[in-house]
Amino acid sequence: MSKIHLTTIINSDIQTVFDLSRDIDLHQKSTFKTGEKAIAGRTSGMIELGETVTWRAKHLGFYQTHTSKITEMEKPSKFTDVMLKGRFKSFKHQHLFKTRGKQTIMTDILEFESPAGIIGKLFNYFFLKNYMTEFLTERNKVIKLTAEK
Repeated sequence: MSKIHLTTIINSDIQTVFDLSRDIDLHQKSTFKTGEKAIAGRTSGMIELGETVTWRAKHLGFYQTHTSKITEMEKPSKFTDVMLKGRFKSFKHQHLFKTRGKQTIMTDILEFESPAGIIGKLFNYFFLKNYMTEFLTERNKVIKLTAEK
């Protein structure tokens, strides 16, 4: 299993950052490079506890779908999404938020595992972990820019 731990410091209040992080429309803007589109479940606005979203995007040259569900939410300090259907063997993304003065510390903890046994583990180690880190970093840049306006 691969694990990514990414921290982003944002000069904005925690509620704004929390809401932007679960905004489907902003997520689609931040993932324009992969053409990510919400096609089922919650397809716009802010996702809530118990809701699902199905994404369609082009990753690594292939169109893929990924359905996740919000399984945990404590406003405005955290929420977790877990894959229900998709290419991964497992996928869990924790979104954590803390206030530090006038800043919000946004932390992503993404745990995922590819199928295909040892080949999947090697693919994770040599390529996919970096790809997913860059994907999250780009998403977080858009959240930061939007929150700091």
